[in-house]
Amino acid sequence: MSKYIWVSLMLFFLLGCSGGKQQQQKAIVTEPGDGLTGTIQLSGAFALYPMVVRWAEEFKRIHPGVKIDISGGGAGKGMTDVLSGVVDIGMVSREIYPEELKKQAYPIATVKDAVVLTVNVNNPEIDVIRKVGITKEMASRLWSRGMTTWGEVLGTTSTLPVHVFTRSDACGAAETFASWFGKRQEALQATAVFGDPGVAAAIQKDKVGIGYNNVAYVYDQRTKRPFEGLEVIPIDLNEDGRISEEESFYQTSEILVKAIGEGRYPSPPAHDLFLVTKGRPQKEVVVAFLKYVLTDGQYLANETGYIGLSNDQLADERDKLKLNKD
Repeated sequence: MSKYIWVSLMLFFLLGCSGGKQQQQKAIVTEPGDGLTGTIQLSGAFALYPMVVRWAEEFKRIHPGVKIDISGGGAGKGMTDVLSGVVDIGMVSREIYPEELKKQAYPIATVKDAVVLTVNVNNPEIDVIRKVGITKEMASRLWSRGMTTWGEVLGTTSTLPVHVFTRSDACGAAETFASWFGKRQEALQATAVFGDPGVAAAIQKDKVGIGYNNVAYVYDQRTKRPFEGLEVIPIDLNEDGRISEEESFYQTSEILVKAIGEGRYPSPPAHDLFLVTKGRPQKEVVVAFLKYVLTDGQYLANETGYIGLSNDQLADERDKLKLNKD
């Protein structure tokens, strides 16, 4: 991972973020020291990692007797770990498969995120890329090795080669991205790189590269703008060969998050992110953490570059925990 992303993410994790308006409701200030103790172990999706770190920081402030261990590794690892009892909670950034539900996977939707397409900001064709964007059909062809030059992608005479990147780990980002054009992760044909940070770093180093990332790994949450070297490719939603003003909402994470929340960005690649337990959670400290995520913790979503759930969806998710709405 490049030094730009590492430095920015580390500052974000250590210091937190200060921008962005929150959910309509104000945070409920809870005094620390209520006696809750215990350990929570989580693993899984890179997409949820920054959000869960932020939640954990605040939850531990409120409950200093609680220890929370968090590791990445991809949505597939999170699901495997929770179903095998290695962790209390799996972080999963894709839909839950029927076979996983049969094995007692118990998903709780927490926030929304999106996968966006990324290129190097110094791509020689960057001006044309900004003007015409990319369609769903073009993306499908690119990730099936159906195109080899940027001229084919952009409809120009350019012979500049295009280097396509995907994820090597079983992950929600790849599964969600592939589902946008009716495929599964296994069907994506490209140079495989591990993790969200790995794909972002690969694009930063390759001027003719194209990849995809979750929003939190593209935008610096201090500046709300893309990390150095990265730019988001706009999606040509109406496929008319140009990016209109209505299709241009990628300048900052705040503008993009607003578009996702309003449904102007397609779903997929916008999607829900889940915290998954094996069966309905029973461990007191785990239930308390999930309750926090679905109540007070929602005000941190926009601040961290995610989209909070609607009040109706929050009520549905709290019902899964047998929680009251207050």
